[in-house]
Amino acid sequence: DYNDLMSFTEELLSQMVKAITGTYIIKYHPQDDPANPDKVYEIDFTPPFRRIKMMEGLEEAMGVQLPRGRDLETEETREFFDKLCVERNVDCSAPRSTARLIDKLVGEFLESQCISPCFIMDHPKLMSPLAKWHRSEEGLTERFELFANKHELINAYTELNDPKVQLECFQKQAAAKDAGDEEAQCVDESFVQALEYGLPPTAGWGIGLDRLTMLLTDTNNIKEVLLFPAMKPNEQ
Repeated sequence: DYNDLMSFTEELLSQMVKAITGTYIIKYHPQDDPANPDKVYEIDFTPPFRRIKMMEGLEEAMGVQLPRGRDLETEETREFFDKLCVERNVDCSAPRSTARLIDKLVGEFLESQCISPCFIMDHPKLMSPLAKWHRSEEGLTERFELFANKHELINAYTELNDPKVQLECFQKQAAAKDAGDEEAQCVDESFVQALEYGLPPTAGWGIGLDRLTMLLTDTNNIKEVLLFPAMKPNEQ
């Protein structure tokens, strides 16, 4: 499950960075502030990595109490987060769904804290159509994203292996897509059928190798680390 993968992630990244650089701490020059071109981040891969529960972290960072459980899927909750984004000057283009609004708030108030590796975990179900429901907190899923240098490096979750629940999640995503959310998924009938045959308890994990390589080589342009860059023709 996702707990196993968090332990795996800490061990993999910390040992790799130590083996490559001789230390858990690397220096990175972000070059994102023209007024401060010599700015440097010390990114510490010493395990264990910091862990932030998404909704609790938002409550602490923003000083407000947020809806929980089944209330997350109501129109009143969507209006609540819409108003919250307006009050905090957080931009969110249409469609202003609950999932998109929460994602923008997380980017502004949580991801911005993640210089050294940090797990943001326990995402709401409406943000995670492939992740299994949380075993103890209603309305959440067993999912984490690892951020470093304010960017996502890893996305992982306990896999949802109930075909009926998966179909319901896909249907909600399809409705969001019809409403204009380009990042929402369509109904994957083949995947649901495969789940009906059976999927053992398992967890999925994906890493952005390009972003990790950028960190370890102190590179700001992803084109410098792509193994197979997109080439433009010399003649049109």
